[in-house]
Amino acid sequence: MSKVLNAKFFNEFIDMVDLCCSLGWNERNGGNMSYRIATEDIEAIKDEFTFEKPWTSIGVTVANLANEYFLVTGSGKYFRYTKAEPEKSVCIAQLDEKGENYRIVWGLVEGGRPTSEFPTHLLNHSVKFDITGGKHRLVMHVHPVNTIALTFVLPQNDKDFTREIWDMMPECAVVFPRGIGILPLMLTGSIDIAKATAEKFKEYDVVVWSMHGIFSSGENFRDVFGIIETVEKAAEILVKVISMGGKKVRPTAQEIIDVCEEYNLDINKSLL
Repeated sequence: MSKVLNAKFFNEFIDMVDLCCSLGWNERNGGNMSYRIATEDIEAIKDEFTFEKPWTSIGVTVANLANEYFLVTGSGKYFRYTKAEPEKSVCIAQLDEKGENYRIVWGLVEGGRPTSEFPTHLLNHSVKFDITGGKHRLVMHVHPVNTIALTFVLPQNDKDFTREIWDMMPECAVVFPRGIGILPLMLTGSIDIAKATAEKFKEYDVVVWSMHGIFSSGENFRDVFGIIETVEKAAEILVKVISMGGKKVRPTAQEIIDVCEEYNLDINKSLL
């Protein structure tokens, strides 16, 4: 049995890809995911790596991630078939000593490259590495239907978008007390959207790309999935509320603050 294919982190990654697809969050080759692999996990599997492929420019510099390894979905690869064909669908990429280039050391056996959003992922990893002291390891990008739908009708600013979502369930402010960042429609795969998303990640753990999807970051698969799942459930409730004529009642700012204080959470009051 391959050490890579048998690794716990690898199977959690593949299972998460499969789960997101089953929920309708990742049609065709839509969406992507990356995981910064722990040193001890690399040591356990690196004898299966090859270091012969050429270095490729990332397009951005992430010096604080120099020499790190990332498990990442491949560009143009379908989430639906990843579990059946992991060696064809994902890869492990190593960054160079300056954090400027990467090379594939495992996977994508039929050719290919990491997701076109790899620069966005790496900039997000870089921001969260500094903010969390390296605790955040996963960045996930998915296309949940209700959240995307709301970007066509809600104001495209962090405060209004966050408050509309927070209003739907008390759990929302508990799960993401810092709020939600939102970006206008931008060219995907570009350095511009990568930098804009990274700026939002300095403040938030979840960022919505208008008319496109969600990016989220966290320490592990459970936490990141939980944030996105909560946002999307609240979005579904809000879509139904809007279809029934809109809100007739809403929680007050103090009621939201009270919930967070009960759990000793630092609610972002500027968004209330």
